[in-house]
Amino acid sequence: MFQAATEPLISLALLAVDLDSVARRLRLTIEESWDGHGAIRAAFFALDGTDFVVTHHERDPSGTYVWVRKSGPVGSTERMAVLLTALGVGAEAVSYSAWGMGTDLSRVPAAWGRKTVGPVESHQRFWESFRKRTGMYVGRITYDGVTAYLNGYDHACGGVLLSGLREWLMDTKEVGQNLVWSAQVVQVVFPEGRPAEPWSEDEHRKAVAGLFALLDEFFEHLASRGAVPETG
Repeated sequence: MFQAATEPLISLALLAVDLDSVARRLRLTIEESWDGHGAIRAAFFALDGTDFVVTHHERDPSGTYVWVRKSGPVGSTERMAVLLTALGVGAEAVSYSAWGMGTDLSRVPAAWGRKTVGPVESHQRFWESFRKRTGMYVGRITYDGVTAYLNGYDHACGGVLLSGLREWLMDTKEVGQNLVWSAQVVQVVFPEGRPAEPWSEDEHRKAVAGLFALLDEFFEHLASRGAVPETG
């Protein structure tokens, strides 16, 4: 269904309203298909000059995902306001949004506002989503898979997300200075020594949980001191 769209679609929001309710309110016809991972249901429609798509995949959390075409006469907030008005609901129905509604931006690292390809809230939004829905990004959750994805994201945004992490781990956790940050994390999580390969599911789970705890601590450290680490 998405391939039938003549222009690329971008994610706009997740509504705390089920797709059938949205379809009934707007008198939409829901189309059904599958994407190799499960069944997907979607409806295409236009409101005030904006082309919308509302979807729900069987693996998604409950609610309705809202997409729009990349081109359009107005910004994300205005587009969403049009849809909420048509649905007869307020902003409280927005569980998650692409522009930061519902996201706590009060204590984001200052570095996330420097040398970025997108706004600060995009990094905060990514981290919150990745932490809560890791499997949606990497499939089977392994330590190598998670660190590879984070490295890729960091590279794509100019090294902003993880800038200073390696140095912070050296200063605060007494880990090897000649190691990359992913190996440093392993030293912290497994002080008795790196587990033998292949790792068990429990070892992967422990390593990922330890990584996330360290990253939360690192981001809080950056936000609290308001410093901007050097980016290479």
